[in-house]
Order: sequence, then C-alpha cells, then structure tokens
Amino acid sequence: MKVLSLIPPMTQLNTPYPSTAYLTGFLRSRNIAAVQEDLALALVLSFFNSAGMSEMRTQALRLAEENRSASANYFLDAFELYQDTIEPVIAFLQGRDNTLSYRINARDFLPEGPRFLSLDAFDDGESSDPLAWAFGSLGAHDRARHLATLYLNDLSDVLRDVVDDRFEFVRYAESLASSQPVFNPLADALLAKPTLMDLHLQKLTTQAVEKHQPSLIILSVPFPGAMYAALRIAQTIKAQYPNIKIALGGGYVNTELRELTEPRIFDFVDFISLDSGERPLLAILDHLNGKRSAERLVRTFVRNQFGQVQLMNWQEPDIPFEEVGVATWDGLPLDSYLSLLDMLNPMHRLWSDGRWNKLTVAHGCYWKKCSFCDVSLDYISRYETASASLLVDRIEQIVAETGQTGFHFVDEAAPPKILKALAEELIRRKVLISWWGNIRFEKTFTPELALLLAKSGCIAMSGGLEVASDRLLNLMKKGVSVEQVAQVTKGFSDAGILVHAYLMYGFPTQTVQETVDALEYVRQLFENGCIQSGFFHRFTCTVHSPVGKNPEEYGISLIPLPPVSFAKNDIAFIDPTGVDHDALGVGLKKAIYNFMHGVGLEQDVRTWFEHGEMVIPKSKVSRKKIAKILQIH
Repeated sequence: MKVLSLIPPMTQLNTPYPSTAYLTGFLRSRNIAAVQEDLALALVLSFFNSAGMSEMRTQALRLAEENRSASANYFLDAFELYQDTIEPVIAFLQGRDNTLSYRINARDFLPEGPRFLSLDAFDDGESSDPLAWAFGSLGAHDRARHLATLYLNDLSDVLRDVVDDRFEFVRYAESLASSQPVFNPLADALLAKPTLMDLHLQKLTTQAVEKHQPSLIILSVPFPGAMYAALRIAQTIKAQYPNIKIALGGGYVNTELRELTEPRIFDFVDFISLDSGERPLLAILDHLNGKRSAERLVRTFVRNQFGQVQLMNWQEPDIPFEEVGVATWDGLPLDSYLSLLDMLNPMHRLWSDGRWNKLTVAHGCYWKKCSFCDVSLDYISRYETASASLLVDRIEQIVAETGQTGFHFVDEAAPPKILKALAEELIRRKVLISWWGNIRFEKTFTPELALLLAKSGCIAMSGGLEVASDRLLNLMKKGVSVEQVAQVTKGFSDAGILVHAYLMYGFPTQTVQETVDALEYVRQLFENGCIQSGFFHRFTCTVHSPVGKNPEEYGISLIPLPPVSFAKNDIAFIDPTGVDHDALGVGLKKAIYNFMHGVGLEQDVRTWFEHGEMVIPKSKVSRKKIAKILQIH
C-alpha cells in the first residue's frame, strides 16, 4: 500500500511545511511505501508564469472597470511587463539566476505597482536610493530580492482581487475554518462554482494522484488557512478516484476539531486523526489492510454505520520520540522554493528567507504552565526528548539528503539542557550547520551558554516576552521577569545571536498604563541591543488554555459559544477594565515596525498612539531602566 502525503495551500513559499516530511520519513522507517507533494508551492507557481499572467489578465478584464482595484488596474496597464518578467523573477527567487539582481536594482526592469509605495517610508528626500540605509552600496542581491518580493506581493493582490478574494500567500480562505462552530461556511464554499484557483488546484491534485497511484492520501492541515484547499483536494479525489482513502490531520485538526460531531465532512475524508500522527496512521493502515477493525483505530474520528461521527480511541502507546525516524524531503522540489525578503529586519526575515530544514529537538514543552497556551493538548503536554547523539545523527542524514546546512528547530520551547548537549555534540563531531529556534528566556541561558550555542552554529533565537509587565507575566505563569529577559537577550545578542521577541497585548485585566509601560520596556530592549526584532499580537482566549478553562482566576467572564458541531477554539470574553485594545494595537504595531528599522527609538512612546478619546498616560518606567539592569549584571 502506497501513502501520499500532501501539503495543501497555503503554508510557506520559502521552505516546505515539515509535517509531510516527518510522516514520510516515519513511514519509510517502517518499510511502508510513502511519497509527498507540496501543492501549496505548486499552486502559486501554476499562476506565476507567462500563461498564468494571461489567465489573470482575462479574469481582470471580466470585471467592470469601476469594480477593479488599483492593483488590478496597474496590472492591466503594465501587463506586457509582467508577462515578460515573471519567469525570470521566479528563477531569480529560486536561486537559479542570481545575476538578474543587477537589472532588478536598476529600477527600470520590474513594473512597480502599489506595493512599492512602501518604499516611500524610507525616502528621506535627500538620497536617490530609499533603500540605501538598509543595503548600502553592497547587498545588491538582498536589495533585488526585496524588490522582487514587492513585485510578487503586487501579483498576490491581483490574484486576490480578480481570481479568488480569499487568497493570501500564507493563508487561504482562513475565515471559513477558523473557530467556525458549524460546517456551513465551508460546505457552501465547496458547493459553489470553482474559481480559477480551484480549477488550478484540481488539476494539480489529479496530476499528483496519477503520478503516485496511492491507496491512502494524508492531508496535513497545520492552520485554518489550509483547510478549505485541503477539502477541495479531497473533493477532487473523491469525485475522480473514489477507491482512494483520505486521512485528515495536523495542527488545525488537533486544536479546533476535538469535539467534532458534523458528519458532512466525511463526504470528503474517511478518517480524521488527532495529535501526533504516527500511531493513528499505523492503525489506519492496519485497518485498511484488514488487520484491525475500525473500533481499534487510535484517536481517529469516522462516520459510523448510523451516519454519526464517532471517535475511535483504542488505547495504544504513542511512538517514542526517539523512534519516529528521520524526516525526509525526498520528492519535494527543494530547488523551486522562493526565497523572499519582505521584511528588511535581519532577524524578522528568517521566516520567509531561505530554505530551512525543519527539525524538532524535543516533543512538547518542558514548561507547560503558560496560562494563554493550550497546555492540555498533546503537542504541549507530552514532553519527550532524544539524545544529542541521535539528534546530530538526524541532522547529518538530512544534510546528506538535502545538501543544505540551515536548520530551524521548530519546538514550542527548546529546552536549554538539550540545546547545550546538542551544541557540544555538534562541536565535538565538527558538524557545521546554521540553526535557529524558539526558547523561553529563562535564566539557564547564561552568557556562557549563549557563546557555546553560537559556536555550534546558532544564529538567532525567538522567545516570548509577551506582555512585558511583571504583574501580568506572573498572572500568565510565564516564569520569567522583564529584568531576566533583558539579561538573557543581551547575552544572546552579545554572542552575535539575533533575538526576536513575541509580544502580546490585551491580556485579561491589562490596563492602558501597563500597555504604555510595556512598549517603553520594548523600546529600551531595542535601544540597548537586547532584541533586534519583535511582533505584537492580540491576546486570544482559547478553550483549551488555563484562561479559557478558569476565566474567573483571570478576572474575566466568557461569552458563551453557540452550539458547536465543527471547529472550537477561540472564545470571546468580557474584561471589566473595558480597555480598547484594538485602538492601542495600532500604535503598538506601528512602533514595533519602526523600532525594527532603527526608527523612533528616541521618541516618547506615547507619540505612537492615536489618542482619540483615550487618555494615554506617561510611562512610569524610567527611560534608563533596562540600561541600569544591564549595568548591575
């Protein structure tokens, strides 16, 4: 029996989402025929060629002139330029024609649509080159990739405006699936007349099935923005190849479909599995091979003989982390991914720049206490490690297969003890790689450990500072303080390791004063070279988190959900403080964007907020607070 794992649109364009690589490697370690395809990348590339440009033009011309967006109008006006340049630009972003950078940098090669207006933000009115501050007289390749990324972003806007208004590069029709209590929005969309994008995806699906002739297809859905396309793929398979079985799983399923009772989704798929997929997948294969009954499936939903959704949860131990095998990217077009540069910040760009081998250092989270996190779910709660020797064995095998030495460790929070052992093993065996990952900014990460990690190839770290308020950090059981974060991040930066801070606003009972103070702390962390990058996201209460389960402990009351038969995750709440966090969020995001580009660090943080009727208080944090902390330590 052959298994085909598919990455549905949309995930990433610079590197494959790793779930299919993990599962394919695991299945092959059990001598099961397994292959994989990335239909997310394939879908984008099916439009970004000369013929695709013609299809987009035809779609744009069908719209009445008054209904066309600025992006669509510019595309039509500059169509010949787009058609002539699209294939060379794609080849350049795939690393197959680096010399094109000189023509792109001349600024008379690419059509420059609305997305290029962002360059005005860096125009000081004196220099003829608004990007000189970022790239100087050198950095020609990076400068060209940034311009080419703006060019692709313009085309992405055209795709959204004239082909499918649900499309974005990293998410597709996300609102149809995210925390949707009922299946109706997805069901209606799947019954609607296919868009041109749907037709492209149908063709790509058929090609993948014909190429591999699988008996079982796995659809891995990591995010809500991949669910619609996954079901479109499944719909095509069921219509043309009714004998092929389809299993659905992944991060979105694990988080949002745990209370599934909607039978209609089984018109598209046969099995829906929760949590780590190795054991459920082996049980499904045994079932399809006649070796076990449906009742002995593991953590898997099916539609039973009465037309009802039933969770089959035969108790079997999960595959130990040390026995899951080595991820393989065999079969994925590693030379076709697009190395984009949408953010000029050197740390922030890592998420879209370059093709990183994804690897997990440890399963789950060793801390598993944060009150905003889904700590009860398997991907957090079940913590397992592997030896440093085994991890380096896996690294060497992946490098031998891919020929690339860049690694992104995708742990929820990589444990310092394991990272130390891994670094020592990499150094001992003289395995030369570049790597980055996500951690907790805990005191175990001393300056000495940071230097060791840097010596082993660590180039960047991300971690959660979250609210940058000691009161709220205690409330969310983060286990760190602002002072501690300053010391740890400075240690990493001094070791030459870039640092990104995940930031949060709108946590229960957070006041306007605390929000202003948090931004002042963040300003000082940038000013003192502790962090180089950051991102503010709005706190969302989820049903599986401690806040969602015990709202009274956090001073809020939940707004009851409607009856749920499909997706259940986000839940609204009432915060008695009544703070308009959405209004504050605009200022926070504006500030962090500028801080990442070295702009506005000398300003009073109040200037980033549009006051309106809200009184923005002066920060109570001394403007030299972080500097004094660092001097003391």
